[in-house]
Amino acid sequence: MGHDGADAVAGDHEGPVRPVSLNAFRIAAATVTNREFSEFVRATRYVTEAESAGVSFVFFLQIPQAARLNTRRVVRGLPWWLPIEHASWQRPEGPGSHVQDRLDHPVVHVSWNDARAYCAWSGTRLASEAEWECAARGGLEGKRFAWGDDLYDEQGVPRCNVFRGDFPDAPATGWTPQPVRARSGEPNGYGLYNVCGNVWEWCADAWAGDQRSLRGGSFLCHDSYCNRYRVAARTSNTPDTAASNIGFRVVCDPPLNRSLA
Repeated sequence: MGHDGADAVAGDHEGPVRPVSLNAFRIAAATVTNREFSEFVRATRYVTEAESAGVSFVFFLQIPQAARLNTRRVVRGLPWWLPIEHASWQRPEGPGSHVQDRLDHPVVHVSWNDARAYCAWSGTRLASEAEWECAARGGLEGKRFAWGDDLYDEQGVPRCNVFRGDFPDAPATGWTPQPVRARSGEPNGYGLYNVCGNVWEWCADAWAGDQRSLRGGSFLCHDSYCNRYRVAARTSNTPDTAASNIGFRVVCDPPLNRSLA
């Protein structure tokens, strides 16, 4: 586990590289989808923290230009994030958007607290960072990504859903800055989809202070700004934070004396 090479992010404590022992666990092949989260909400009438607050963060290019012009506030130092009123898991880009044609996409705008509530209902839990990294590597020890060391395929296309073009305001022609289906692309050696890029995934571990760990990177990661879509990379946020690039994946402990096959 870990990485201490030249591309490790200073201050994120990715290294040193070290052996880690884990008990057996099962991990979902993909992040929780809108379809799955909607079942939870229907069963429990749960209200997410973004819905309670009435606002959540959306990447500015996900918002129609007219709506952008009407948004007066931005995040200090991160002007590409806009606090959009009524943006939530059901309305990922705010009023006028919906998830009916995105039921198999990762649920977003969920906080760490929201993810924990889903886990309590479904009999699952969030992965530890060690579990997450072990599963994300797919059996490839010491590699940068879930498939090896090279980001690009033979045609020069990134092998995961990360920002294409010049971040933040010049995406490549034909690519849209948003999550793709939770089970899109090629799975890793353990059958997991999109452990690199697409959406950040909450983990159980505490970070410094009251922050919680996130793994995997998102569709907004780019080498010029944030190369945290590597399997050893990590970041954090407060447990009540929600945004259009944050989701989660669940794990569970196998029954005693049962085969994992």
